[in-house]
Amino acid sequence: MRELVRIGCGAGFWGDSAEGPKQLVDSGQIDYLVLDYLAEITMSLLARARAKDPAAGYATDFPAVLASLAPKLKAQGIKVVTNAGGVNPSACKAAIDEKLAALGIDLKVSIVTGDDLLPRAAEFADVKEMFSGAAMPPKLWSMNAYLGAFPVAQALAGGADIVLTGRCVDSAVVLGPLIHEFDWQPDDYDKLSAGSLAGHVIECGAQATGGVSTDWEKVAGDWDRMGFPIAECRADGSFVVTKPANTGGRVTPETVAEQIVYEIGDPASYLLPDVTCDWCQVRLRQVGDDRVEVSGAKGRAPTDSYKVSATYQDGFRCTTMMMIGGVDAVAKAETVGAAILKRTRRMFGELGLGDYLRTDIEVLGSEANWGANARRRDTREVILKIAVHHADKNALALFGRECIPPATAMAQGITGFAGGRPSPTPLVRLFSCLVPKDAVKIEVDGSPFENPSPASGRGCPEGAGEGAGTAGVPPPLPQAGEGSRTVPLVTVAYGRSGDKGNAANIGVLARRPEFLPLLREQLTAEAVKRYFAHFVEGDVQRFELPGLHGFNFLMSEALGGGGIASLRHDPQGKMLAQILMDFPVDVPEALLST
Repeated sequence: MRELVRIGCGAGFWGDSAEGPKQLVDSGQIDYLVLDYLAEITMSLLARARAKDPAAGYATDFPAVLASLAPKLKAQGIKVVTNAGGVNPSACKAAIDEKLAALGIDLKVSIVTGDDLLPRAAEFADVKEMFSGAAMPPKLWSMNAYLGAFPVAQALAGGADIVLTGRCVDSAVVLGPLIHEFDWQPDDYDKLSAGSLAGHVIECGAQATGGVSTDWEKVAGDWDRMGFPIAECRADGSFVVTKPANTGGRVTPETVAEQIVYEIGDPASYLLPDVTCDWCQVRLRQVGDDRVEVSGAKGRAPTDSYKVSATYQDGFRCTTMMMIGGVDAVAKAETVGAAILKRTRRMFGELGLGDYLRTDIEVLGSEANWGANARRRDTREVILKIAVHHADKNALALFGRECIPPATAMAQGITGFAGGRPSPTPLVRLFSCLVPKDAVKIEVDGSPFENPSPASGRGCPEGAGEGAGTAGVPPPLPQAGEGSRTVPLVTVAYGRSGDKGNAANIGVLARRPEFLPLLREQLTAEAVKRYFAHFVEGDVQRFELPGLHGFNFLMSEALGGGGIASLRHDPQGKMLAQILMDFPVDVPEALLST
């Protein structure tokens, strides 16, 4: 057994820089290279591609990336684990084998399949949507279960140099190698939770090394040469996050903590296929330059269900963008947007096309995303964005034609039509559900895989625990009043936001432990819901993260339908933490001066 296993993540999404995997392999500091390519919208696009071409349906960038690195992978004995297989791991393997044969390099490529449930969708027709309780749509574009890490470990045990999966949880590409290397068992829950945390930290690439961090100015000078993350993992589950030598970025407790809170829902009950994670008491310690030790993860038995993400078409969408400048630019943009909708609605009526299903107008540059807290009605140049949703493609073709005439018929200063006349495209929605694990037929290289994970009862949505993350929280300490100053939240905290279906997560972490009591008192779930009243249609939950001196806020029905169905300019809530950083907090002068 190795004492230390070093895993580097070279891609956080399909489209990430090709410099990532090359940088990690060239560093000589890794034993495993992992790449995370998949998201819900990616799966639906890959499924459509496969429907048109049986040889398509995988991340087409990956075979070329692998071929360019193959000689060094072979020489250094670096193994690769990735979900680049998409909805067609077999075709991806064939493309890789062809390139390796041309290079004369012998590397064993294994595939994990069984996540693709689309051919079996009729078997699950009675399954309900896990958040809304809605019935499954009659025609799906894609349907994939989020598999765990044990099939990856089995492929590695079978001698694989490269493991290709379809849809699995993002962290599984890291946990799989750790299960294999350290012989972790299905009931080693704390270790499985820790390995999942290692995967969670590095799965988004440079987000763990200072990318998209709150304190951006501390990293901005390195943006042209950002380092990709490496997790140095031990058999007890502890690990150190670092990056290749002589690369840009910043690995500190703050940058790692921001990634830990990213999209986790209830940190005491983060559900994964192999383990239920409790990360409330995770501790971070700087142990060297760009080296942060992570410890304290706990785990419990997993549920007996896999989460499944299906996608389907719900009509069509169309988006137009134009610049409007001059005095009263904000008011002019709002009026132009309203006029375009009024004009096209009148035309729809005349043609019997019916009304829009949804519309969304944002005046970008006026702080539209801040709602009632916006302060920039005086800006003199803005981008008007109009997004619309309609059941009939012909209606949106008409909308696209009517977006351009305002240049000569409405406000002066209209220019810069982004992309010209917009065309309608399918609007894709996400349908999330649970299916029993024993109903999913996983195979490793064509041989049946029996899921070894114990189960305890029916599953529930990620982040849908009973508030375990708030247990044992001391009462709030009143800190406001005389001798205090109101400052924006960013003065005393930092954070990160992201999506989970139609829910938004915002992690907020105190810059110093002594700030935590006043944040607990003032930054309540109710206060956050009021602050985001223009977005949040559901409830807001606040979960405590004692180990990281912070909270995670889970805002349900907050993204206008979810990332792939939302009409907003920020459909995945990536900017929400930055909006919350302006939240006013009353802080004693004595605390601010120390």
